[in-house]
Amino acid sequence: MLKLIYTETDLHMEKLSASVEEWVSQRVLLALRVGNKISVEPTGASFGLSTSLAGWPELEHLIGREASDAVSLSVCDDELIEIGLEGYWLCNNPLSEEGVFVTHLPSIIENTLLSMWETFTNRQPMLVPEV
Repeated sequence: MLKLIYTETDLHMEKLSASVEEWVSQRVLLALRVGNKISVEPTGASFGLSTSLAGWPELEHLIGREASDAVSLSVCDDELIEIGLEGYWLCNNPLSEEGVFVTHLPSIIENTLLSMWETFTNRQPMLVPEV
């Protein structure tokens, strides 16, 4: 399962071993026990990755083969590609732009997305060399 945490100023991504159903159930139960509001909504979420990252051909192939209904790729401009995912949005206020998005994809796609995201946000040298 991939977990994307949207804050006012940033986005964090992590991979969890729990299933989406387990994790959402635990989150709802916690909110009930402590008396917090929680909203859970099936929806989509997106984030951008640099077009200069290595791994795009492999990711496109994997998505086409294993997750074409759950993941979409949209070119934003010469420097950014938007990744669209289907899953669940959890937040305290249904109109909030801050919250947690969770989704389940084939493990190889989750690993590839997480690796590309970490490279993009850490600016590690996994970039395609200029020719």
